[in-house]
Amino acid sequence: MDDTQLAEDLARDLDGAFEALVRNHLDRCHAIAVRILGNRADAEEVAQDALVGAYRALSRYEPARVRELRLRPWLAAIVVNGCRNRLRRRTVATTSLGDLTETAAEPAANASTDPESLRAEGARGEALAALLAGLPDRYRVPVVLRHVADLTYPELAEALGRPEGTLKAQVHRGLALLRAAAADHEELSA
Repeated sequence: MDDTQLAEDLARDLDGAFEALVRNHLDRCHAIAVRILGNRADAEEVAQDALVGAYRALSRYEPARVRELRLRPWLAAIVVNGCRNRLRRRTVATTSLGDLTETAAEPAANASTDPESLRAEGARGEALAALLAGLPDRYRVPVVLRHVADLTYPELAEALGRPEGTLKAQVHRGLALLRAAAADHEELSA
């Protein structure tokens, strides 16, 4: 179901259509939170809290406002704000690289059944997650929303309240920092 139809359904019957919203967007909300927070348990809580917050907000909105919502950027903004709040509340200011690779590991899907290629793919995913978690927040969040959540630049601008040009530059700079960090990582592990 596309988001336009889903918004229409939510405007008509919030309780009846909300399950479809959760089915369509929970994985994306969780992926955004994992990549921003670097911790699966925190990400699960933030994603769930974001959807609960979305339900509460939708219940207060007029049907016309619900119909006009662009759900992907709206939910992404809720998740990003939840992540920022969670990061502010963390008692430990820094996380070691080892902690990040253990908790933020999300290996890419691989159809191969060869254990060696599965292990190599998992290690690459762990390394990328750690490098991504090491980016400054102003670059990590736009990169995650663009390349993990697959938001368009107009949706990014809506979700983060920044101009598209600024976000394009931040995504470009974030990817450049990731490439440089990956090159450094490969040199160290060689």
